[in-house]
Amino acid sequence: MKKQSISLISVFLLSLIFPSISWVSANKPSFSTLKKNDKVSELDPITVKHAELFVEYSNNIYNQAKLAASGLDQELFKKALIGYYNLKKSQTISANKALISIIDFSKKSSQKRLWIIDLKEGKLLFNTLVAHGQGSGLELATNFSDKPNSHQSSLGFYLTSETYTGKHGLSMRLDGLDKGFNSNARARAVVVHGADYVSQDFVNRTGRLGRSHGCPALPKELTSSIINTIKGKTCLFISGPTQNYNSNYLDQESAISNFISTAI
Repeated sequence: MKKQSISLISVFLLSLIFPSISWVSANKPSFSTLKKNDKVSELDPITVKHAELFVEYSNNIYNQAKLAASGLDQELFKKALIGYYNLKKSQTISANKALISIIDFSKKSSQKRLWIIDLKEGKLLFNTLVAHGQGSGLELATNFSDKPNSHQSSLGFYLTSETYTGKHGLSMRLDGLDKGFNSNARARAVVVHGADYVSQDFVNRTGRLGRSHGCPALPKELTSSIINTIKGKTCLFISGPTQNYNSNYLDQESAISNFISTAI
């Protein structure tokens, strides 16, 4: 193994560690516990190399899929990728689909804030509008809850599940994986479905999307294509403007270890 330069390690630290305390598992230590004055020489060279490879991979996918041009924050993508690899390690997600769906509720509802990315192909499959819950806010989602009848959106990692045909047509159930943040999703009937109030025409008339009862509602013309793409145990990550969210799926060390030991 070649000796790692201080500059490369610094890139790793800046890219992966310091911007995001919220990346860290609530129960396990991670790279973010390192202090800025830790000596580079004290870091395990193999650990550093593996972390650099993960950052390089994340950056390559981000660039290849042109995610910057689509408006997806790069740190949010890395965060979702960490969750993906932890879910893959636990064999929670399908081994046959290398997909990540990301919703960024820190953006206005008039903006395209849903991304579906094929990691194997390094390709952005969908980038579109998505509604938040009535209880979460008007144009911006600022409040989040997992409580029944709150009509609020819930943050965290989800597993896409089975489809059914209901009052909104083709729909897909979701299983929330973060206890205390979204684990009541199925009981609350938080599902992916299409809605007339999720369209550019609605935005043009009102300045924002309509709102759901907590479901991530989609444009009707894209609903079938999106559901049929991501159904069957793929990873959905919903992020929003809060400092309170934490998750065991954001354990960086575990995700990087699994990234090194497995192929997509």
